[in-house]
Amino acid sequence: MATALHLAALAAVRGAAPDFEQGDLSLALAGAELIDLADLHAVVLMRDRIMPAAAPRTENSMLIEAAAEIVRDAPHETVERWLWRRGRDLAARYRVALRATLPEPLARAHRQRLRQAAPAVGPHVLGSATDRLMVGDPVLTHLAAAAGIAEPPPADALDGLDEDEIAVLADVHQAITQLAAERQRRWVDRGGFDNLWRGF
Repeated sequence: MATALHLAALAAVRGAAPDFEQGDLSLALAGAELIDLADLHAVVLMRDRIMPAAAPRTENSMLIEAAAEIVRDAPHETVERWLWRRGRDLAARYRVALRATLPEPLARAHRQRLRQAAPAVGPHVLGSATDRLMVGDPVLTHLAAAAGIAEPPPADALDGLDEDEIAVLADVHQAITQLAAERQRRWVDRGGFDNLWRGF
């Protein structure tokens, strides 16, 4: 599974100055990792708790790292808590992970700053991500929309999702909504402070 890597690849092609929030992307990436770990039977979701299972059989270093961070002591971690903890600065870490997908000639060009306009992502990863988005893969489509890098899917796009995937996606949307509210609160607070100074 490479949902998080595909999501990061889609974000990378939005350019150096994207109009989406990195914090939203980080939360969506953490949700993508959790869905992938469940698909790999590395975790089991019991209600809203993440239960560790087997070690993930994957060569994806980010998923291996994510699996190692699963809380193994009862009462275990909630999905919501996982999103906030694992998601911290996750978008930046995936940008680094994407560079490892570049073929060596492209990687060398990026290191020499000869291809600044091109996304630092391997073409095979980007191609797979784009294909999944084009065919309407429900998990990737919903996560990309939640992160603000794709249009919201149609109402019937939940078809084909299992209960765990729906639950994780709902928690991702809720966390992003909370983050947006916090950004708005801070913006209002800053604006009020600036207005106060302009009054003197």
